[in-house]
Amino acid sequence: MLGSRVLLCLCSMTCCLTLLPAAGNKILLFGPCRISVSMSEIRAGFTAIKTNIRNLSLKPSDKCCMVHKVFNFYVDKVFKHCQTENSYINRKISSIANSFLSIKRKLEHCHDENKCLCGQEPTERFKQILVNYEGLNVTSAAMKSLGELDILLDWMEKSP
Repeated sequence: MLGSRVLLCLCSMTCCLTLLPAAGNKILLFGPCRISVSMSEIRAGFTAIKTNIRNLSLKPSDKCCMVHKVFNFYVDKVFKHCQTENSYINRKISSIANSFLSIKRKLEHCHDENKCLCGQEPTERFKQILVNYEGLNVTSAAMKSLGELDILLDWMEKSP
């Protein structure tokens, strides 16, 4: 009798422990699915990646080239494929696209006057961006690039 109570107690504790999140984990509910996730670990990793990208250092002339290439990329490839079901969001995307187009034109003026020469480093880094982009479905890649605008904007504002 005592043995069955101990066994019942151990089984109950085991069940309770499997339902509790591990230290620092959070239980996320996705419909009927219940998942224990270390959000702090994921966020810390993502923050480290974003910080590394934001601290990307290039020579001033290379920075001009990289921004020129990235703005051409957003205007020519990304914004053309960003459509949602929400007209308000579509208007916001269009507004950002128009701002990027204006900046792109100003950068082209600098580029045409040879103030914005492209070295090997920005060219190679940009090729890496294109390879990643072209490896995805066009619409998915465009929406992903749109979602990463905050990283680009932070990097541009940080520029001296």
